[in-house]
Amino acid sequence: MAVPKRKTSPSKRGMRRAHDRLPNATFIEDAETGELRRPHHVDPKTGMYRGRQILAAKED
Repeated sequence: MAVPKRKTSPSKRGMRRAHDRLPNATFIEDAETGELRRPHHVDPKTGMYRGRQILAAKED
Protein backbone atom coordinates (compact mmCIF):
# COMPACT_ATOMS: atom_id res chain seq x y z
CA MET A 1 0.00 0.00 0.00
CA ALA A 2 1.35 3.44 -0.91
CA VAL A 3 2.05 5.75 2.00
CA PRO A 4 3.05 9.43 1.64
CA LYS A 5 6.66 10.06 2.60
CA ARG A 6 5.98 13.59 3.87
CA LYS A 7 3.05 15.52 5.26
CA THR A 8 1.30 17.69 2.66
CA SER A 9 1.64 21.33 3.71
CA PRO A 10 -1.50 23.51 4.02
CA SER A 11 -0.27 25.57 1.07
CA LYS A 12 0.05 22.56 -1.24
CA ARG A 13 -3.27 21.17 -0.02
CA GLY A 14 -4.94 24.52 -0.73
CA MET A 15 -3.40 24.71 -4.21
CA ARG A 16 -4.71 21.25 -5.01
CA ARG A 17 -8.21 22.17 -3.81
CA ALA A 18 -8.25 25.53 -5.60
CA HIS A 19 -10.26 24.13 -8.53
CA ASP A 20 -12.71 22.03 -6.50
CA ARG A 21 -15.19 24.85 -5.95
CA LEU A 22 -18.55 24.94 -7.69
CA PRO A 23 -18.67 27.39 -10.61
CA ASN A 24 -21.17 30.23 -10.60
CA ALA A 25 -24.27 29.61 -12.69
CA THR A 26 -24.25 31.37 -16.06
CA PHE A 27 -27.26 33.40 -17.16
CA ILE A 28 -27.95 35.18 -20.45
CA GLU A 29 -30.53 37.77 -21.36
CA ASP A 30 -33.28 36.35 -23.56
CA ALA A 31 -33.44 38.13 -26.92
CA GLU A 32 -37.26 38.20 -27.08
CA THR A 33 -38.37 38.78 -23.49
CA GLY A 34 -35.28 40.35 -21.92
CA GLU A 35 -35.54 37.93 -18.97
CA LEU A 36 -32.48 36.14 -17.59
CA ARG A 37 -32.30 32.42 -18.37
CA ARG A 38 -29.74 29.61 -18.48
CA PRO A 39 -28.07 29.09 -21.87
CA HIS A 40 -29.20 25.95 -23.76
CA HIS A 41 -32.28 25.63 -21.50
CA VAL A 42 -35.99 26.12 -22.14
CA ASP A 43 -37.23 29.56 -21.04
CA PRO A 44 -39.49 28.67 -18.08
CA LYS A 45 -41.78 31.68 -18.52
CA THR A 46 -42.55 31.36 -22.22
CA GLY A 47 -41.69 27.69 -22.84
CA MET A 48 -39.63 28.61 -25.92
CA TYR A 49 -36.33 27.00 -26.93
CA ARG A 50 -34.40 28.12 -30.02
CA GLY A 51 -37.45 29.89 -31.42
CA ARG A 52 -39.81 26.94 -31.01
CA GLN A 53 -42.61 26.39 -28.49
CA ILE A 54 -41.55 23.37 -26.38
CA LEU A 55 -43.65 23.71 -23.23
CA ALA A 56 -46.90 25.45 -22.43
CA ALA A 57 -46.35 29.02 -21.24
CA LYS A 58 -46.48 29.50 -17.46
CA GLU A 59 -49.29 31.76 -16.24
CA ASP A 60 -48.91 33.82 -13.05
